[in-house]
Amino acid sequence: MANISDFKAQLSGGGARANQFRVILSFPSYVTGATVFGAQAQFLCKAAQLPASTVENVPVNYRGRVLNIAGERTFAPWNVTVINDTDFGIRNALEQWSNGIQNYTSTEGRVNPRDYQVDLQVQQLDRGGAIIKEYKFIDAYPIEIGDIALSYDNANEIETFDVSFQYNFWESNTSTGSSPFGVNVSVDTPIGSFPINI
Repeated sequence: MANISDFKAQLSGGGARANQFRVILSFPSYVTGATVFGAQAQFLCKAAQLPASTVENVPVNYRGRVLNIAGERTFAPWNVTVINDTDFGIRNALEQWSNGIQNYTSTEGRVNPRDYQVDLQVQQLDRGGAIIKEYKFIDAYPIEIGDIALSYDNANEIETFDVSFQYNFWESNTSTGSSPFGVNVSVDTPIGSFPINI
């Protein structure tokens, strides 16, 4: 028998809200204004995802039956949507980052992954602003900076664009049994909220 009181008791905190999140973008040191645009991204990244967890399956046939064995873990690209300000700050920073990986006008670029890969984060927040879930994308870099559609028909709209990041793997604050990021503490400043690991 359905009992709304029992259901309410299981919905701790009233449920996680998809619009309560923060994206923390970092940029390589060669990107001009990296710290400023990283702080700005906390406000202008309007959409992101908490990543999926995927382990491939390896089917082994034996006399008409299939034995399923766990294969390798795969990590899909992570996508964010950015609101474009009139200074094009985040887009310019991403283009400079991409140009450092491989030059737009030649095949030259940085060859050491440490020079262009950084760690990125997405944080699920509760309605009071506390971090309730956190993912860190290790060794990330942009593989696609999406287009921005221009049209006379797009009245009353602010431009947005999508960015896809590839990374080596992700960690969450609960995936290892204890928080790999330390205690969740953040400091609020006029230009954004910055996490501090303790």
